[in-house]
Amino acid sequence: MTELPKTFDPAEIESRWYAHWEESGSFRPDRPGAEPWTIVNPPPNVTGNLHIGHALDNTLQDILARHARLKGKDALWVVGTDHAGIATQMVVERQMGAAGQKRTDLTREEFVEKVWAWKEESGGTITQQLRRLGCSMDWKNERFTMDAGFSKAVLKVFVDLHKEGLLYRDKRLVNWDPGLGTAISDLEVETREIKGSFWKLRYPLEDGSGFIEVATTRPETMLADMAVAVHPTDARYTALVGKKVKLPITGRLIPIVADEHADPALGSGAVKITPGHDFNDFEVGKRAGLKAGEMLNMLDAKASVTQVSDGLIPAELLGLSTADARKAVVARLKEEGFLVPYVDKDGAEHDAEPRTIQTPYGDRSGVVIEPWLTDQWYVDAKTLAQPAIEAVRSGAIRIVPKTWEKTFFNWMENIQPWCVSRQLWWGHRIPAWFGDDGQIYVALSEADAQAQAGPDVTLEQDSDVLDTWFSSALWPFATMGWPEDSNPTLHGRYPNDVLISGFDILFFWDARMMMQGMHFMKDVPFRTLYLHGLVRAADGAKMSKSKGNTVDPLGLIDQYGADALRFFMAAMESQGRDIKMDEKRVEGYRNFATKLWNAARFCQSNGIGASTTLEAPKAELAVNRWIIAETIQTVQAVDLALADYRFDGAANAIYQFGWSRFCDWYIELIKPVLGQMDAPATGPEANETRAVAGWVLVQLLVLLHPFMPFITEELWSKMGPRETDLIVSKWPMADARAIDPAAAQEVDWLISLVSDIRAARVELNVSPGAKLPMHVRGAGDLTQGRLARNAAVLSRLARVDLAEGDFAGQGGIQVVAEEATFIIPLDGVIDLDAEKARLTKAIAAVEKERDTLAGRLGNASFVERAKPEAVEKAKADHADKAAEAERLGAALARLG
Repeated sequence: MTELPKTFDPAEIESRWYAHWEESGSFRPDRPGAEPWTIVNPPPNVTGNLHIGHALDNTLQDILARHARLKGKDALWVVGTDHAGIATQMVVERQMGAAGQKRTDLTREEFVEKVWAWKEESGGTITQQLRRLGCSMDWKNERFTMDAGFSKAVLKVFVDLHKEGLLYRDKRLVNWDPGLGTAISDLEVETREIKGSFWKLRYPLEDGSGFIEVATTRPETMLADMAVAVHPTDARYTALVGKKVKLPITGRLIPIVADEHADPALGSGAVKITPGHDFNDFEVGKRAGLKAGEMLNMLDAKASVTQVSDGLIPAELLGLSTADARKAVVARLKEEGFLVPYVDKDGAEHDAEPRTIQTPYGDRSGVVIEPWLTDQWYVDAKTLAQPAIEAVRSGAIRIVPKTWEKTFFNWMENIQPWCVSRQLWWGHRIPAWFGDDGQIYVALSEADAQAQAGPDVTLEQDSDVLDTWFSSALWPFATMGWPEDSNPTLHGRYPNDVLISGFDILFFWDARMMMQGMHFMKDVPFRTLYLHGLVRAADGAKMSKSKGNTVDPLGLIDQYGADALRFFMAAMESQGRDIKMDEKRVEGYRNFATKLWNAARFCQSNGIGASTTLEAPKAELAVNRWIIAETIQTVQAVDLALADYRFDGAANAIYQFGWSRFCDWYIELIKPVLGQMDAPATGPEANETRAVAGWVLVQLLVLLHPFMPFITEELWSKMGPRETDLIVSKWPMADARAIDPAAAQEVDWLISLVSDIRAARVELNVSPGAKLPMHVRGAGDLTQGRLARNAAVLSRLARVDLAEGDFAGQGGIQVVAEEATFIIPLDGVIDLDAEKARLTKAIAAVEKERDTLAGRLGNASFVERAKPEAVEKAKADHADKAAEAERLGAALARLG
């Protein structure tokens, strides 16, 4: 046994133990014959730094990985990073810009070389930060979505899907980022509320018989309008369907079409249709018989106005930005009498009605995203989604919490083609070659493509790269060696046992892994999908850099230790709910670690060393049988909670057992048995107690290890000689045979009695150190036996000594426990009359506050009009005051 320092220093322990675990291979799967258990981490961007969401996600994964090892499984936690096409290219381009360079100053090959150099030098920041969190990942097999083996898998998937007709090139609308010059996914679009305008336009009918009125927040797009839609049942326009309007400015003749997209109850009921620049309009255009190649595109890649195929946009508008084009179009419409003025409540006329507009922005570029008609590569997601849908319906994939299933089905059953091409240089270049014969050749290599095309065809490879979600969708099996490994089960690592993910990437990553895994591996990628919530600011707001309310997990680790942050994450992770950041709770769990440290020091100083058996020691004393039962019940509770992915339930069961049962009550209850430090007891009861205390401490350390790995490993190593580190030891047994109900009832009775006496003493201002007599009235044989066995504990913890006979006087503490009443005389100890007066006055004051709050809550006007947080605070305050009034009333009643 190595003596523990007086002070618990997380930083020193964490750096020392993590280095030891990694160097000793503790994270490697190396248990031949053991049941394999596998989890893969959502690969963070290679450009990333550890944020609070990463801390939550990876803490939960590490809890499961460490638990699996302790259960004897051959646990593998796959680690790696994503090449993050857009983010990484932006980082390198910013560096070049600071040096006065542009990407286009280099060839594509030279730029990619520069990105690889950056990756080698700076791309491992987040992996070092994951180590600080304590993540027990298999670093010896760290993967990267652009490494050679993984890239081979990506190319094969693309080529195979193309051969099967599930991947194709098509002209469709995409989210186009004019700042980055590439298509982006929905995940990379953030919607902002901006102050905008709502214009009403008058389109003249071709025959000059009148006008049809439409409304828009983007009047410049009328330069590419191709139809006006009205609802098929809207009687106002039935006679106009099939006729044409003549667009102002361009003079283009466009049809009036019937389509259910038009809502008769909104505005005029007529909607302008610009299929080349609006996702809904694109579908209306297709239903009206327009082919994508026929749809007009009025913007270039920089979102400047360009001429459309019919050449009708006036020359003076060409080259304008969308903002400038909007001003110019509105001015001409107004000048030519086609703008319907907005009349405000005061009767004043304006060009447009002010509106708050939901506007899409690129999350990285910060520019407005344009729906843009362009040729891109698409995956037939609808076909690939069907097996994934069935897997969730059948239970082959279990989604936890189950409430997310409805959202999953809704999205998957209405899934759209997946755009997988990006106009970047960094990433997996699309394995497709354009021939000068007008054909496209898809192959694993240029040589294969040339063989397909023939020697007389000149080829040029597609300059686009693949969306990073395309490659990361292969993560569960490409990280295991596919397609090189001929074993279809990939050495028992596929399917993975569980995937932990934020709910916000359910569709962008989780669902796509299901699609690709089931298509290529013919099995689910994971058996369970656990979706956690977001970590929010203390007030419940979403964290963002712009709001200045983000929290640095590394700063919290520096201040409180990784164990405290991890335990906070687990204890607050309640299925289906977001987590509110609360630094005070993190500090509280640091205090929990300190309390455990001090309890271990107490054990050391009293000759309590490490137990080396899973089975509980034999015990005769009720207090020892009680703590053994409490330990086993805690193991059972933690086992059940982890089986159901109730991280909060598991953490809170350990916390209550560790803090209250072991560190507080058990240690206090056994002090009389152990004797004094300068005169330790040596009899059988003391020896039994030391053996039990050592066993309980070990079980607690093992239970707590997945949550707080550093302090538990340190205490494990210092409590006596060990054959293995804690990380690879054995999980406790939940042996219900060792539970003794009679012992549990006796010690629970004792704890309740001591607690009630202590509380009464505090309420009545009795000096903590005063030793007082206690009389017992109405005690049966069972209670008398308990009192005899626990007299020393009552004397020490409640500061009372059992007195002979009944108490016939007045004025004392009265505590009822089961059938007996315990009376502690206070005459001469406190001024009874003054104390009664104090309590009576305090009760009156708190009851007045309680009743005032009740009146406010009973006022319908307050409840309906006040802010929800004000109502909740009033409810909480009322409950507090009601409880305080009840407590003070009980204290007064005890005085008789």
